[in-house]
Amino acid sequence: MISIKGVVSPLLLFKNSNNNFNFTKIVNNLNRYYSTTTTTTTTTIGNKENNGKKSIKIYKSTTNNALFNIATEDWLFKEFDLNKQTLYLWRNSPTVVIGRYQNPYKECHLQRMEEDNVVLARRYSGGGAVYHDLGNTNFTFLSPTADYSKDRNTNIIINSLSSIGISGPIEASGRNDIIVQGKKVSGSAYKQSGPRSFHHGTIMINVNLDSLQKYLNPNKDKLKSKGITSVISRVLNMKTILPTMNHEMVCDSVIKEFCKMYGNDNVEVEELTVSDLERIPSLKETYETLQKWDWRYGNSPEFEHQFEKRFDWGTVDINMNVTKSIIDKVKIYSDSLNPTMIEVLSNNLLGMKYNEEGISIAIERTKTC
Repeated sequence: MISIKGVVSPLLLFKNSNNNFNFTKIVNNLNRYYSTTTTTTTTTIGNKENNGKKSIKIYKSTTNNALFNIATEDWLFKEFDLNKQTLYLWRNSPTVVIGRYQNPYKECHLQRMEEDNVVLARRYSGGGAVYHDLGNTNFTFLSPTADYSKDRNTNIIINSLSSIGISGPIEASGRNDIIVQGKKVSGSAYKQSGPRSFHHGTIMINVNLDSLQKYLNPNKDKLKSKGITSVISRVLNMKTILPTMNHEMVCDSVIKEFCKMYGNDNVEVEELTVSDLERIPSLKETYETLQKWDWRYGNSPEFEHQFEKRFDWGTVDINMNVTKSIIDKVKIYSDSLNPTMIEVLSNNLLGMKYNEEGISIAIERTKTC
């Protein structure tokens, strides 16, 4: 067995320089090792187009399971009736949702999320990272491309906010946002695939703004990414100007304005929940994909992570290249008097997942060499 005196300190770098992993237990394990070996219910909508009215369908999720809700949105996009305008309303328990091509290690504080049981979800569409909780209502408009209108959808949301008593001005801003009193209260993104289009967005009622800052702040390391960098905008919780505002009130208002826009009244709402996975195989398949580590983390763009620290026994400069969340290149520079340890650790990190489990395995292998 080689002596790897000093290995504990460089590994502390993973904890000290990167909030994504919690290596406290691992480091303690190493210390112990070396101290002994060295000094719902569903209602089908039966609305038919008549008298010049447009046929519509409305869905509402009754669960706060973010992965189910995002899977449902994707399932609806693939399968919604192209003869109808469709509305889907939903909200999530605390979740960070990243875009399809984003790097969660850059966009999120993953260690804080793990400690607080905040879910990481990756959606199929692009765009930036967003924080959801129960103070946030999500809407999705699904339309045949030939009859898709972003402006019409935006007006439905603006009218719904006005009808419940939000004091203005309420207006669209730029390409994606709705602002109230000069601050952002809703952001949107869009997707089109052949004859199918959707417009989805958020409505901020009483989002925990401290959590938004806590989980979405990017890492401060020298973490260089080829993905998209999110920017946290100035936002407003509308409950501060309308204390009675809540999710159900917003949903009812959006449904009312949606029906009014298309000339329909008394359209029933189909409620969806996790139990529907068993009766809808294609929805279940999408849900299972969204749960997988390979999708949430492994689908990340290639990035590099470099960090350096000086100890009383020498300097360690660790450089890693990560592709699809797998460490595929490692170079460790050090003036340590124990070069064998540096070489062994470098080799053991290769091919490991860029997470706590992967680093733990690499350390265990280094200990037994």
